[in-house]
Amino acid sequence: MIRRYITDRNIIHEAEEFQPGIWVALTSPTAEECTLVADTYGIDPADVRAALDDEESSRVDVSNDYSLILFDIPTIEYRHKREAYTTIPLGLILTGETLITVCGEETPVLKAFTDNLVREFSTKKQVRFIYQIFWRTCLLYQSYLRIVDRRRKEIEEHIGNDTEDVDLIELHELESNLVYFDTSLRANKVVFERLVRYNRIKKYPEDQELLEDVVVENQQAIEMTQIYRDIIKGTRELLSSVSDNRLNTAMKYLASITIVMAIPTIISGIYGMNVEEKWMPFAETPFGFGIICGVIFLICLAAVRILRKRKML
Repeated sequence: MIRRYITDRNIIHEAEEFQPGIWVALTSPTAEECTLVADTYGIDPADVRAALDDEESSRVDVSNDYSLILFDIPTIEYRHKREAYTTIPLGLILTGETLITVCGEETPVLKAFTDNLVREFSTKKQVRFIYQIFWRTCLLYQSYLRIVDRRRKEIEEHIGNDTEDVDLIELHELESNLVYFDTSLRANKVVFERLVRYNRIKKYPEDQELLEDVVVENQQAIEMTQIYRDIIKGTRELLSSVSDNRLNTAMKYLASITIVMAIPTIISGIYGMNVEEKWMPFAETPFGFGIICGVIFLICLAAVRILRKRKML
């Protein structure tokens, strides 16, 4: 889908045709739409389609005719019937007085601009517009990272009470999200640092300051990702230890019950042997059966006290 936007007095609205100073937004475009934009602005069609490949790496290509910037943005997807996070490429093509964005799906990064939620935004200031997109991307990364950490805290709150296997699976999913984020953020860092050094893309002093702020925010997101990964790793190990401890406790409890129940089983087995009555204690004694039961009870009680003393019950 192709949409054209232009700002007038800081208010964005859709444009009817291609003209200088517009923003051309390609969202999951068809091959025909990519060819139309490529022919209109003299761009290699492969560069237009580059952002549609999920495996495309982040990079900056600057030529005499146009500049291509590819970097990763966070997005939401569903894995195993759960909401999860991953990253997809976003392509920015700066040609003449037009900025072209290419993405495989709708993204909150660009929606903030179409909804007129970004202050001091103008489609005619293309370089500043690019840096504002970077800025919104870093903020979105940090927002999703806080959500991941909040989910981790929710799992931690009931560790030791009703911990289930689903919690371990959830922690694994959260850790996978952070792996995607960490890889993409580090690739974006290389792109941003190259843009700081590049002089072929015209920058104004205020734009340079914004780009430096983007580098700082991206580094903060990288550090947040690393911290949350370490915390989730520790939480997962704690959860596994708690589960193992529960299993050990249950096995110890069952072993103790088996020991106590073995006492009457052994004694009753001896008295059930085919032996003459005169050789069996209390066989001919009045209330002999009751005496034997009492002795069994006392032995079992003593065994229980010994096991409790050793914290096995």
